[in-house]
Amino acid sequence: MSKPVAFLSSSVGRKMLMALSGLFLCSFLLVHLYINLFLFKQDQGAEFEMYGHFMATYPLIRPLEIGLFAGFLLHGVIGIWLWIMNRRARPVRYSVSRAGDNSTLSSRIMWATGTVVGIFLVIHVNGFFVQSRFITPERPMFEIVREAFTNPWLVAFYLIALAFLAYHLKHGFQSAFQTFGLRYSRYERLIEFVGMLFWLLVPLGFAAMPLYFLWAY
Repeated sequence: MSKPVAFLSSSVGRKMLMALSGLFLCSFLLVHLYINLFLFKQDQGAEFEMYGHFMATYPLIRPLEIGLFAGFLLHGVIGIWLWIMNRRARPVRYSVSRAGDNSTLSSRIMWATGTVVGIFLVIHVNGFFVQSRFITPERPMFEIVREAFTNPWLVAFYLIALAFLAYHLKHGFQSAFQTFGLRYSRYERLIEFVGMLFWLLVPLGFAAMPLYFLWAY
């Protein structure tokens, strides 16, 4: 077995893959949020549709989409593996457990937030990407989004899922930098500040969209 393969097969290597895939997905969230902000523009979705058409037709986007789906899959699989390994490392619960003394709430419920976010992604991809790309490609994406978010139950589900996403990002963002040895360095306060802005503002930006369509339409 070569050294790179042996390293990536180790616990440390898997944690680094988890961190890298997580940061990659964070960068996707920023791009996705940027494009979706054009939904707020008062042009009946014209500019949003322009970006959507580019994403659907530009040849280089297809490999990026494949890489994105691979990133989601890799992140999920490694996350499950690490959770199982942590459970096996502590098969018997302590008689007195005070988890709050040693870890934050966001870190203790990563398995739960990750599971909810995974379910949310499946529903989200099916409701928008699959619908617009394969089922009704003739329909404008803006129209699909507007119709979906006039359903208050779907909006409520999105808001709950985004709250779980915020908790997932709260721990995951800083944990990724800790994996690379940067969490407790001279950049610690900067990482904490950027992490706070990220896990707070990004989910809020996404949450504003369903609320906007629910109230405006």
